[in-house]
Amino acid sequence: MKLAIGCDHGGFALKEAIRGHLEQQAVDYEDFGCYNTDSVDYAPIAAKVAHAVAEGKADYGVLICTTGIGISMAANKVKGIRAAVCTNNYSAEMTRRHNNANVLCMGGKMVDEATAMELVDIFIRTPFEGGRHQRRVDQITQIEEDKL
Repeated sequence: MKLAIGCDHGGFALKEAIRGHLEQQAVDYEDFGCYNTDSVDYAPIAAKVAHAVAEGKADYGVLICTTGIGISMAANKVKGIRAAVCTNNYSAEMTRRHNNANVLCMGGKMVDEATAMELVDIFIRTPFEGGRHQRRVDQITQIEEDKL
């Protein structure tokens, strides 16, 4: 499994903690920035992570900004991306089970480090259930293709 991770300055500290967590678990990842706390725009970083996932260069993405909202909005503009902001274990599990989300978004001011590690673990280990949920995921794709 390979992850693509990225953040803006508001998510830098949390991204660094997540990197350490991934390294401890021997999870392969590529870091798309940012690389310090200097102010940066989140959209280009979200695009890089989202394209890596959409193009199959990474299985999942993890994006962090101050709230997780802006970076998720940017990532969701990339065809094939289903980015979800999660703040608790239930949301991380259900967005994988029912929505087949492929990018986890979090807020550096919304979740603490321990919670973030749990969210990442749940997100990358929870399978998509398919079945009746596949129809809904397919409808999202239809929206992307302007067919719904």
